[in-house]
Amino acid sequence: MPSMAKVRKASGGPARHSQRAGHGSSKTMKKKTLRTPPPPQRGGVELVDPRVQAQLKTYDEALALFHQQKFARAKQELEDVLKGPSKELADRARVHLKIVEQRMKPSHEQNPRSAEDHYQRGVAMMNIGRWDEARESLDKARKAAPKADHIHYALAALDCLTGEADSALENLKIAIQLRPENRYHARNDEDFAFLQEDPRFTELLYPEKDGFAS
Repeated sequence: MPSMAKVRKASGGPARHSQRAGHGSSKTMKKKTLRTPPPPQRGGVELVDPRVQAQLKTYDEALALFHQQKFARAKQELEDVLKGPSKELADRARVHLKIVEQRMKPSHEQNPRSAEDHYQRGVAMMNIGRWDEARESLDKARKAAPKADHIHYALAALDCLTGEADSALENLKIAIQLRPENRYHARNDEDFAFLQEDPRFTELLYPEKDGFAS
């Protein structure tokens, strides 16, 4: 690709230099047009569709209200997000909506008690990058329901997001032992991209390739 640095400086002054630079850049632009830029994304959500952009804006506003503890208004915004075209944003909003509804209950009912309550809160904290709070909630969920495969699976995903390979593999192994279908879910789950180059991950997800037992 021609570079602006390779254009010779014309002796006739700034005006001629500008003209020559223009010829060089036109070739550069011709080559650039051959490349299709990737669609803009945020958190895995494509933002090409203006309806998705509007849905994301509503989601951001709902999260701001959530953090300000304005739960009634946050609930309205989250319900609007559910109507948008992006399934991923709708799924995130649905998790937060459950928490909002929990927080709007009488004070004696607000604290999460069940394993599912802790799990839902942990996933919500993962979605907004609050790893420590996510781990705290998921650990409580695991203690309350040690045989719940989806909780171990969520912990494995969190371990990947925080760079804990050994713990991720251990939690994922347990999730697969409790529910073998999790092996196939993990194969297509982008949360586990961190482990893609780890041979232990390949062995765990594709045991048939090397004759390992399922």
